[in-house]
This record gives sequence, structure tokens and C-alpha cells, in this order.
Amino acid sequence: MQSPPLLELLMLLRKGIPTLALLSATAMCSVAQEPADTLQDNILDEFVVTKKKAGNIKISGPENAFRINQSELFRAACCNLGESFTTNPSVDVNYSDPATGAKQIKLLGLSGSYVQLLTENMPDFRGAARPYALRYVPGPWMKSISVSKGSSSVKNGFESMSGQIDVEYLKPNDPQGVAFNAYLDSELKLEVNADGNLKIKQNLASEILAHFENRFMSHDANDDGFSDTPSIRQVNLKNRWKYVGDKYIFHGGIGYLNEKSDAGQISHKSGIHSPFLISTTTDRYEAYMKHAFIIDRAHNSNIALMANGSFHNLDAYYGHKAYRVDEWNGYAQLAFETDFSDRHSLSAGLSFNHDSFKQFLRKTNDAALPLSRIDEAENTAGAYVQYTWKPSEMLTAMAGARIDRSSIYGWFATPRCNIRFSPIERLNIRASAGKGYRSVFGWAEYNYLLASGREMTIENLNQEASWNYGINIDFSIPIGSETLRLNTEYYYTDFLRQVNIDYDSNPHRLTIANLHGKSFSHTFQADATYESSFGLTVTAAYRLNDVKTTYGGQLLEKPLTPKYKALLTASFSTEMDIWQFDATLQLNGGGRMPAPYTRPDGTLSWEKRFKPFPQLNIQVTRWFRHFSIYAGGENLTGFRQGNPIINAHEPWSAEFDPTMIWGPVHGAMAYIGIRLNFGKL
Repeated sequence: MQSPPLLELLMLLRKGIPTLALLSATAMCSVAQEPADTLQDNILDEFVVTKKKAGNIKISGPENAFRINQSELFRAACCNLGESFTTNPSVDVNYSDPATGAKQIKLLGLSGSYVQLLTENMPDFRGAARPYALRYVPGPWMKSISVSKGSSSVKNGFESMSGQIDVEYLKPNDPQGVAFNAYLDSELKLEVNADGNLKIKQNLASEILAHFENRFMSHDANDDGFSDTPSIRQVNLKNRWKYVGDKYIFHGGIGYLNEKSDAGQISHKSGIHSPFLISTTTDRYEAYMKHAFIIDRAHNSNIALMANGSFHNLDAYYGHKAYRVDEWNGYAQLAFETDFSDRHSLSAGLSFNHDSFKQFLRKTNDAALPLSRIDEAENTAGAYVQYTWKPSEMLTAMAGARIDRSSIYGWFATPRCNIRFSPIERLNIRASAGKGYRSVFGWAEYNYLLASGREMTIENLNQEASWNYGINIDFSIPIGSETLRLNTEYYYTDFLRQVNIDYDSNPHRLTIANLHGKSFSHTFQADATYESSFGLTVTAAYRLNDVKTTYGGQLLEKPLTPKYKALLTASFSTEMDIWQFDATLQLNGGGRMPAPYTRPDGTLSWEKRFKPFPQLNIQVTRWFRHFSIYAGGENLTGFRQGNPIINAHEPWSAEFDPTMIWGPVHGAMAYIGIRLNFGKL
């Protein structure tokens, strides 16, 4: 008789890395225990009922949205935002290339460029920050992540084309205390995080967030002479304040980030050329403020003024190619919201965004050439209105529109609509349709591709525009005291204008070009989650992607994009959440590689397609009164892309390319960490 899938998964875990089990056993000594921090207490007379919070919480309303809270984030090491979606079936993170470490998320089968990234409801990490933004948000700083698929609210701008991701940091007025997290993996990467908040007065609180990371050693597992991952040293600091009064709320803060990344050849044969080295140095300064004026609490009427600004300096070298940028961004929004009644609510506002770039560029490996200067700037002002109608618990409709004017592209309009219909209890049907736009700053967003030996050119780029349509059905089935949640969804994105990375037209040229033809994405996903009363939660999911774009007059599959993804996650907590065991098994589908070229000996430069591959991650956590210890392993199947760097033995040639990454570049990795919560000092 065939074994159940869960039993097969547990058998796989049992066969995992022996050293991982040793780490877990030696690190997790037994002391007085207490329920995990993720428990919620409801006091009824003399009884205390505890209920474990779900890790992924479906957000009620017309949008297809969910929130990832800390209990879900703690199921993996979650060193930064890019590693926060390991157990999530909806969001993928592209594997970073060994040259720059640049990662991007994918939602609905599309690049993270089409996901609007927000921090606490304001657009953030634009331009030159976008390729590396996922590592700028440390995992222990995050309180939750909200993900909205498809057509989203117009309140945050016009740039959401496949969805929105909003990061909520820990708050100054959270329960007072000091927390600490330390992490070390088998590749000698160390991370240390600390956060502390202090109530200064009854209504005033402040907090400090601090992060440090450093990779102490370079690794070359495939012996191609290049480090498998960059050595990154980062210092990240924030100071945040919050004041809560009867009629006025203030929230503001400042931040600073310094990061140094080094990669490239760590061994090479002597010759006329020096080693091919890649380095990026980043300094980022940022500040934000929010002012809320409460007009009428009974009707949730308020006026809010929000603004953030940043200065981002990047100094990057790819061999002898160079890119330097000073980037200024400023965003401001004035918003009004009110509930006319339980059935009718209105949001309206004005927004303004400024982007400017002072850039210096050398596109060839001739170190004697001076850097050329390229300046870009755009100002965009807009207004929006959004109306929500809820005639009953069965139906909610949200319609919004905004109009904006760009200093480059002129006027454009953004209509969006979301509807939720619940004909019976526990069944929700959601439909959405809407338009999105994106202004592209070519060299700022794609400069990491200079690591390739190909000649790189960027056309005079248009503003991107697309329509997105989606339908989502979710249904909860009670099984005694337990619940089975079923979800299916389909999304179609149709690009009217698009900017693409053209690897195919010329094997020695990499072109960032406007779309000439069709481009679309079809995505279907089905997932099921079962929560038992004895601490076991299992999620199974399958997603199918059909993403095609026109290259050189041919409609082709988007390169380096998996056709499908299958995911199985299991989490088990013992009584009182003293021990927690988590496992994630995923199968990533194969896909198309960019068109290869024929070498002089008649062989192809690389295969035409890449094959499916599995990955297994596990983690064990032991909770104590004021701290927890966790140990785990990633990519325990040991799979890695065989030759992630094309023509690694000739890095100064036009055939050299480290950017065509479709899978992990390192094998199995183990880690251990500790989280401490000192509480109020």
C-alpha cells in the first residue's frame, strides 16, 4: 500500500542531514518552559483558554489578500524579506546570482518589478534600491507582511500591476521590551539583530532597531573559480517614534543603511588579466512621518498626511565596468477617509512622487575610459477616490479610480474594482479587474546585468501599462473541531506596454527593450490547508504559470521562469508549544532558457531548457520562558544549478554570463540561531 504524502515527508526528514539532528540535540537543553509567544489568552472567570494564532491570515474584504504574521515567519530562519516566503505557496523568490546576490520576488508568475513594495502603507525601495531591496528588510524587524494579489487599492498609487506587498515593522508602542536574535550558518554567515522600545510618557514611545550581518568566508562548491554567493557586510539602523493622542496621532522615524558586497573570482590562473571582481557599496538614508487627525471616531473620519524620503548612493564595479548613482526619492500623500454608515465608506486623496538620478556609467571593461554622466528625473502628481459598498454580509464591492500626471509621460488614468460575494457561510468568491502603470529607470534598476560579458544596451523606454483580471474562490470546511481550507484562483495579466530583458535576439548582446508584440501571464493556483486540534498544520499547493512575451517577433515563454510549482508544508507543535517542527518540500517546474549559441566545436553554450528540481527545508524550534533556540537546514536535497556562471574560465570575454540563474547555486546548508526576549527592563 502506498504511504501517505505526509508520512513520506516525515521519512525524508528522518533521512536528513545527521549533523542537523546533532545541532538540534546539543543546542536545545531542557529548562523551565512556558507557552510560546504566539499564544493568545482569553480569560473567562477562572479559566484561561489558549488558542494558537494562524500563520497566514486571510484578510476579509473584497481584495484577495492575506497577512503573514510572526508565527509564520518564525517557521524558517527568515533572515530578511527575501527569505520570508519560504513556506508560502503564492510568492516566489528568484535565486540570487553568484555575482551580485540580487534577488527578486515573483507574484502571479511575473517579476517583482510589477509588485508594488510598501513599508507601512507607503511606497518604498525604488530605482537603484529595487534589485537589492529584499535584503534591506531584516526578518526580526517585521511584525507582519500583507500580500494582495491582482488589482489592489488605488490609495497607494498606480504601480501595482500584479499585486502589493506591505511590510509592517515592530512598533514603538508595542509591549515594552528588548529582543535579540543571532544566527549562524554552515557557510559562516553571521547575523545579529536587536530591537528595543521605551515608553517615554503615557502617549509617547520610541524604539531602536539594529541589524548587523557578515559572511566571513567565500565558498566555491562547483570549483569554477567564482564565489557561489557574495560576501555581504551590512549595518542597518532605525529610530522610530509614535505619539497617540485623543485627536492626533504621530508616527515618524529615521534610518541608515551601509552595505558592502564583494564577489567574483577567488582563484584564477596567472595571465595578462587580473581577477574578475565585483563589488557594490551602498549608503542609504531615509526618513518618514505620518500625521493623523481624527475628526469623528463614530464614523472613522480622519485626515492623514504621510510622507517619506530617501537618499540612496550606490557605487558598483563589475570587472572594469562601473555604475555610480545618487538617487533622491520623495513621496507625500494627503488622505481623507470616512464611513457614511455601515454600508458606505469613502476614501479620497492627493499624492506626489519625486524621483531623480545622477548617474555615472562605464559600459565596457576598458578601465581607461572615463565614466559618462546620465541624469534622469520624474515628478508625478495624482488624485484618487475609492468607494466601498457593503449592503450585507454577503456582498462587498470596492471601486476606485485615480488620475495622475507625469512630467515625462503626461496624463493617465487608473481604474480598479474588487468584489466579494459570499452566498453561504464559509464560502467567498472574489473577482477583480484593474489597470496598472510603472515608470522604468533602466540603468538604476538593471545595472546588475553589467556583470555579464555581453554588450548591454537600453532603449528609450516607455512607461509600462497592463490590465489584470482575477477570480478567487475560498471555502472552509469544518471537520469536527478542525478546519480544512480550500482555495482556488486564476489571474490573467495583459500587457499593453512592457520593458523586457532580451537575452534571445543576440547571444553577445543584452538589450533592455520595449515590447513589440504580445505579452501576457496566465496563473492558476489551488491550495488546501488542514489544521488539526493536536498541533499539526499541513498545506499543499500547486500553481501553473503560462507567461509569454514577444522577442524578435516571436511569442516565446518568458526565460528562467518555472512552468509550475508544487508545495507541501507541515508544522507540528507539541502541547503548550514547547517544541515546534517545520518542514517545507517544494518541486520547482522546468522552463525555457534564453536561446543558446553554437560554439566553434559544434556544442551548445547551454541547454535549451532547465529541468524540474526539488528542495527540502526543515527547522526545529525549542521555546523557553524568555528565549527560543532554532536549528535547521535549507536545500537538504542538495540540488544546485550545475554551471551557474557561463564561461567562467574566460570572465573577460563576451561569452561570460553569471546572470542566467534558475536554481540554487549552493548545496545543503545548516544553521542555528537564538531569539531572546528580555521583556521590560
